[in-house]
Amino acid sequence: MSVDSGFSGINGTLIWYYYICKREVWLMSRQLNPDERDENVEWGRFLHELRYAREKKELSFSNVKMDIIGERDGKLLVAEIKKTSSFRKSATMQLLYYLWQLRESGVEAMGELRYPEEKRRENVVLDEAAITELQQTVTDIRRIIAAPKPPKPEKNRFCSKCAYREFCWA
Repeated sequence: MSVDSGFSGINGTLIWYYYICKREVWLMSRQLNPDERDENVEWGRFLHELRYAREKKELSFSNVKMDIIGERDGKLLVAEIKKTSSFRKSATMQLLYYLWQLRESGVEAMGELRYPEEKRRENVVLDEAAITELQQTVTDIRRIIAAPKPPKPEKNRFCSKCAYREFCWA
């Protein structure tokens, strides 16, 4: 299945939110943006803009924006900067989605998650199991965003620091 023809409108942000909160997927798909003054949003923006200043940043490709593009061992490197590894699953799936889109366009790339506050990096490898999971995720995201109402809010461990908390718990 081609990424462009089958997944237009799905981006890395929706993949990221899917693994945190399905309600956020629906809100983001409607351009209902989180509180931009939220300290977590501001800190994430700071990390993105000021860390890794010498590396090439933000490549827009198809309908996604990748944080850092570089080269390692003669191969394209795509890196995502994240504030914390607390969202490891969502960060990994977002990066895998980027790698998948690139592969579907004929470009093989390596992935790396970077956690500057934790001073660590983690390699991410696209495999068939990841592609199968991403296909199911994209199908479910399409179902969520096609719904006339958002999913009901469900408390999880991320709610207390969520920039969307006003949409759910106000």
